[in-house]
Amino acid sequence: MAVPSSPSLLLVAAMVLCAATTPGAAQAVTTRKYHFDVGMTSVTRLCGTKSIATVNGQFPGPTLFAREGDHVEVNVVNNSPYNMSIHWHGVRQLLSGWYDGPSYVTQCPIQPGQSYVYRFQIVGQRGTLWWHAHISWLRATVHGPIVILPPAGVPYPFPAPEAEVPLMFGEWWRNDTEAVIAQALRTGGGPNVSDAYTMNGLPGPLYACSAKDTFRLKVKPGKTYMLRLINAALNDELFFAVANHTLTVVDVDALYVKPFAVETLIIAPGQTSNVLLTAKPAYPGARYYMLARPYTNTQGTFDNTTVAGILEYEHDDPATDNTTVAGILEYEHDDPATGKSLPIYRPTLPQINDTSAVSNYTAKLRSLASAAYPAAVPQAVDREFLFTVGLGTHPCAPGSPVNGSTCQGPNGTARFAASINNVSFVLPTTALLQSHYTGMSKGVYASDFPFAPPRPFNYTGTPPNNTNVMTGTKALVLPFGTAVELVMQDTSILGAESHPLHLHGFNFFVVGQGFGNYDPADLPKC
Repeated sequence: MAVPSSPSLLLVAAMVLCAATTPGAAQAVTTRKYHFDVGMTSVTRLCGTKSIATVNGQFPGPTLFAREGDHVEVNVVNNSPYNMSIHWHGVRQLLSGWYDGPSYVTQCPIQPGQSYVYRFQIVGQRGTLWWHAHISWLRATVHGPIVILPPAGVPYPFPAPEAEVPLMFGEWWRNDTEAVIAQALRTGGGPNVSDAYTMNGLPGPLYACSAKDTFRLKVKPGKTYMLRLINAALNDELFFAVANHTLTVVDVDALYVKPFAVETLIIAPGQTSNVLLTAKPAYPGARYYMLARPYTNTQGTFDNTTVAGILEYEHDDPATDNTTVAGILEYEHDDPATGKSLPIYRPTLPQINDTSAVSNYTAKLRSLASAAYPAAVPQAVDREFLFTVGLGTHPCAPGSPVNGSTCQGPNGTARFAASINNVSFVLPTTALLQSHYTGMSKGVYASDFPFAPPRPFNYTGTPPNNTNVMTGTKALVLPFGTAVELVMQDTSILGAESHPLHLHGFNFFVVGQGFGNYDPADLPKC
């Protein structure tokens, strides 16, 4: 589950469980089988063509469908020139963690010309998730939706929609994304920002050469549609709105929530949200922009552009209903009744740094907590952790020139490094889970990841003078079934910044959040 970090200096208390409750009667087990052929495909966007890694030649990739309780089997054949692994983002991997997908963590990557079969079960989840490459930045183009339906015969806890539409937000670089991240790792600076955002792989009419590359959603008057929103952008939280239409949020990260209506929502990178959109009762004689653009509360560089899709109505006047047995004629610009150009309306999105809008939105997120879908928050925990999250620095190598080619971090005197509890993760060359399973973890990872910051400080105040972090391949090793209380504390080191976080393989309950420094004597509440 990914949680958008609403304020810039946010602390979040979360409880992690390794249990699931699945309502409804027992169903016969079904195995859904898929074949993923990873290869290179030429794609044209923003007036230019480049070769990108894709699955089955599609960008975005194919949708994986399953029902809650199904087993899923995906044969991945790597015909690309890159090492590859696929992560099933948000899927609970209960006793199947070796199929989770992050390279060098749960598996060694699939080498070019090789294949790997992933097998897992969908347990206690229904809604929208997604899959993506989990090595380097290949997920920029190797990604696609996962649609999880309720068990057969089990209805949604809200009125069934007329249709369901996956809508993936992404980013597009004119340059090779593997070269972009390689340059950032080499120089120690931030990566170059993307050139556009996309909806279902299309940048839309607000970018040059892209009017024909626009996602269009056709709706019928009076009908309700479920948009399965997925933020596949690499690093950016996004505001999203549809002009003159209200969105009702019913599901987040494949878990039902108490429905609430909004004009604008925020979706973090890696997060999913199912929203209901009810079309106007009669043909409006207009079109409506669907817009997404980033939210940020820091001074860093980012892609400050807007992606647009277009919501269009089918005309409901039988006298002008130009349809055939082949389908419906799309009226993109003209009113079929009058022949006049249709007006197009644009939503008003919050300012790019509107933290209050984000905080107000996330405060509305609540578990459905019904009899069928209870929120079984543990009343006792086995372990308690405090994780400080933020940016830090690595000293440049001895002899590196200031502002040199390998020293382009803060002030040109250091290299950027993200850290938790002052530890910046070093990717191993052997999969962590494999080394743990075989009892050969020595030299691969250390199990001494700190439970709390090594040196407490004023996390949200004046940053410490020493911003250097330690490096290491460190892990927390916990017995299966452990109930964990985790406090995540943002820091102001190198500037306050939102840090959306994603927990692989499990869900968690957010039980409190607030501004400032965490104080166990004054616990925040949701």
